[in-house]
Amino acid sequence: MASATLFCGHEVSGEQLELIRHLVGEHRGLSRLELANTVCELLGWARPNGSLKGRECRQFLERLEGKGVLELPGKRARRPVGSRTRVPITARGERGPELFGSVRDVAPVRLERVVAQEQRLLFRELVGRYHYLGHAVPYGAQLRYLVWVEQPQRAVVGCVQLSSPAWRMAARDRFIGWDDRTRARNLQRIVCNSRFLLLPWVRVRNLASAVLSAVAREMVADWRAVYGVEPYLLETLVDGARFAGTCYRAAGWIALGTTSGRGRADREHRLEGEAPKLIFILPLRPDAVRRLCEG
Repeated sequence: MASATLFCGHEVSGEQLELIRHLVGEHRGLSRLELANTVCELLGWARPNGSLKGRECRQFLERLEGKGVLELPGKRARRPVGSRTRVPITARGERGPELFGSVRDVAPVRLERVVAQEQRLLFRELVGRYHYLGHAVPYGAQLRYLVWVEQPQRAVVGCVQLSSPAWRMAARDRFIGWDDRTRARNLQRIVCNSRFLLLPWVRVRNLASAVLSAVAREMVADWRAVYGVEPYLLETLVDGARFAGTCYRAAGWIALGTTSGRGRADREHRLEGEAPKLIFILPLRPDAVRRLCEG
């Protein structure tokens, strides 16, 4: 029951649970997301910019249902968080001409934040077709970027996705040196680079590290504008069986070790050691660790 009564790292009181049970029982006609948003409004579960934590709350309610605490209405047809999305196949996503040389040959390199529907469709197609993990709905907060170069002609060469961090990673947490209470309070100051793709026909030397450096420069203001929070640290997980993380090292990221291999969704510790990943972090300011440990 203990894990079921934690919401984003904070203990949910018995009084709050009783309120949630009453609300769910009295409003059977609402969808799960509508119930989650209503709970968030009543309990003040919102991000610093005022937006409700509806997606996280829906998953919390489903955990409560799994523990027998309450009974939710049946699921409506929707795409669950973490699911593979339908990937459009269009001419824009077809393989382009081979691109060689160095960063100087294709400069300037620009990041374009994905906000319009046309950008979202292109991002989903490129990641879905060319990233080995495919395109999935990210957990929690998120920002996405298309990567453009201007020479020899303007073209999209990659995609970057930023999203909510892992709740707990031993190597990262040791590096920061915080306790559970401080982590629960300041975890929103960490952002995960959950997808990074350079298209397979793009073989430009040092482009990957240049893109990562540009992301570190630009995402702070974007994340603060969208979510009302200044991030202090970036993190990412690299499949060591496929990649060495060379571009992250070249961009100044720090290798911390490996994960336990369980993944975000394995709350019962059934997959220990199944798929360990390399952990890299990048402090976004010199005093990042001190600020993450502050009360």
